[in-house]
Amino acid sequence: MAPAARFRSVVVDCPEPRELARFYAAVGGGTPDEADPDWVVLQVPGGPRLSFQRAPDLTPPEWPRSDRNAQQFHLDFDGGATWAEMDAAHERVLALGARPLDLADREEKDFMVYADPAGHPFCLCRIEHT
Repeated sequence: MAPAARFRSVVVDCPEPRELARFYAAVGGGTPDEADPDWVVLQVPGGPRLSFQRAPDLTPPEWPRSDRNAQQFHLDFDGGATWAEMDAAHERVLALGARPLDLADREEKDFMVYADPAGHPFCLCRIEHT
């Protein structure tokens, strides 16, 4: 069956589109198109197109709540196949401005949860490359 439409991009609301696009470019790669300060597009190499639109009054989700102001989605990033690679990715995202939300039981879960500078959750996942 043919799809009804083709996927275009994931759009993220945020107070400062240029800043958040630069954060995700540093995390996942690519160069943001910053021509419009209210709508910034980032094509992640080998991945999705992320767009960031200005939402000046954004209230970040309260992770991991689901009863009010719950997250509507989150992004997963491959942090590496080993815990040494994951630790390096962890240090890098912290240096870029991420805030840890859940680092407990990482070996059991194979992921760690962070908030980006605008407060959206994202994960670094340990992925065994075959």
